[in-house]
Amino acid sequence: MTIHAGMTGAEALGAASRCLDAAGIDGAPSDARRLLAWSLGSTTDRLALALPEVLTGDTARRFEGATALRCKRVPVSQITGQRMFYGRVFHLDREVLDPRPETEILIEQALEDVYERVLDLGSGTGCIAVTLLAERPDAIGTASDVSVAARQHTLANAMMHGVSDRLEVLGADWFTPLEGEAPITGRFDLIVSNPPYIAAHEMDDLAPEVRDWEPRQALTDEGDGLDAYRAIAADAPRFLVPGGRLLVEIGPSQGAAVRRLFETADLEDVTVHSDLDGRDRVVSARKLS
Repeated sequence: MTIHAGMTGAEALGAASRCLDAAGIDGAPSDARRLLAWSLGSTTDRLALALPEVLTGDTARRFEGATALRCKRVPVSQITGQRMFYGRVFHLDREVLDPRPETEILIEQALEDVYERVLDLGSGTGCIAVTLLAERPDAIGTASDVSVAARQHTLANAMMHGVSDRLEVLGADWFTPLEGEAPITGRFDLIVSNPPYIAAHEMDDLAPEVRDWEPRQALTDEGDGLDAYRAIAADAPRFLVPGGRLLVEIGPSQGAAVRRLFETADLEDVTVHSDLDGRDRVVSARKLS
């Protein structure tokens, strides 16, 4: 592959698409468009305007380098340092989980009812907590994570989207504060989490983009993939107000197991919600008293 100054955007895009396709990248044309838009400092919805234009040397080198990284299975979001989630840009690196479109199902479920105080367990980039506060300007929240890098990303993204004055960021292992960290206090209308849910034996089957480039502790509990749900189910009731909701993202084969965990806790109205592909994706529950 050679991308050089003097090529039009359309010519460079074609060359990159062919390179990515030859490397076995699913969705090669889409990834090439995202990388070209990033190289140009633009967005994909404005890319058509730039395709007839000749690339500068700097843009060509940037696009060629980005394409080469993608051919090595580096995720697009790790190359660009950003991901769109629920209509907003979130900054990230390989220290935090890449927000997925499927997680927007959790956001949709959360927005179906009112909430004034929200707790996000294992916040990562902060995409869930920040989005929920941005969508409800009167709400306040707490976000926790065991990872220092994740807490820094949560705070940075909260500042970027103007909600940092309404979001407390704490170090905790689910509900247990880390040494030297303040505890999670009070009770919440809404508790949300996208925890590590991949079983250890499933890790080798993941796409290289996930297995090799995302933080392992955000992917798996090194067991059966249910440890986080056990911890959350055990403690969530004492942090929820009466009528408060619990929403967690799950793997597509975990609906029945997580439902049972929640039903054996002090939780009711336990419901499994599907994503757009019909796979189990979110489990919701309430504390009714």
